[in-house]
Amino acid sequence: MSKKPSQFDFWFAVNNTEIVVPPKRPLETFGNTLINYHLVSELMDSVGKVRVREGRMQALRPQIITPSSYSSMLLEGFGDQARQYLDWLKENEDSVRILRYGYTLKQEAFSEQVLSDSAEAVMERVKADVAAKSDPFAAVIKGVDDPWDVCLVRLFWTVIQNSAQANIRELHERRLFEIQDGIPTGLREEIEKGFLAAAKDASLIKPLGKLLQDNGLFDHYQDRFFNLLQRRG
Repeated sequence: MSKKPSQFDFWFAVNNTEIVVPPKRPLETFGNTLINYHLVSELMDSVGKVRVREGRMQALRPQIITPSSYSSMLLEGFGDQARQYLDWLKENEDSVRILRYGYTLKQEAFSEQVLSDSAEAVMERVKADVAAKSDPFAAVIKGVDDPWDVCLVRLFWTVIQNSAQANIRELHERRLFEIQDGIPTGLREEIEKGFLAAAKDASLIKPLGKLLQDNGLFDHYQDRFFNLLQRRG
C-alpha cells in the first residue's frame, strides 16, 4: 500500500518542479484546452534510471465568477485583513475580473517508460521530440517521481498565470464582464445555456444546480430551476 504524501513530500515536489518547456499558446478563452505534458523524473531508489511520463491535461474553459461568490468560497480560515479585502471586492464588482480555472487528467492518453540514462540526456531527447512536433500546447517538466501529480498542478498554475491576461482581454472585448442585475454577462449566458440544455436532458439538471450554487445565484433562479425540475420529473 502506498503511503499518503506528507506536507514535506508536497513542498519537496513543488520546489523541485521546473517547467522546462511551457506551452507556447495561452489557454483557450472560449473552450477547453488539451495540454500534452512530458514529465521527466529520476527514480529515487535506482541510480541511472529515469522515468518519462506522457499524458494529456484538459484545462477547462475559464469561467467568470462574481466577487461575491468568490469571497464566500474563501472566507473560511482567513483573518480580518483578508476579510476586509474580500468585502472591498464585493463592493467593487464592476471593476473586478475573476476567472475560475479547472482541469482533468485524460487517462486514456497516459503512458510511462523507465530509461537507463542520465536525467540530462533523457531531457534533451524529450525536448527534441517535442520541438519536432511543433505542438503549441506541449509542455516539458522536470520533476519528482513521487508525488509526481503535484508537478502537474505546478504546471497548471504556471499555465494559468501565463494565460489569464489574454483570457480576460478576450472576454472584455466581447463585453462578457459587464454586470446585469449583479451578474456578469458571460455568467448569465452560461446559465441560460445551462437551462436550455437541462430542458432537453434531465441529467444536466444537477450540474445546472451546482453552477447556480457555486456562484451564489440559486435563490435568484430558484423558481425557474424548480419549475424545470417539475417539468422534467
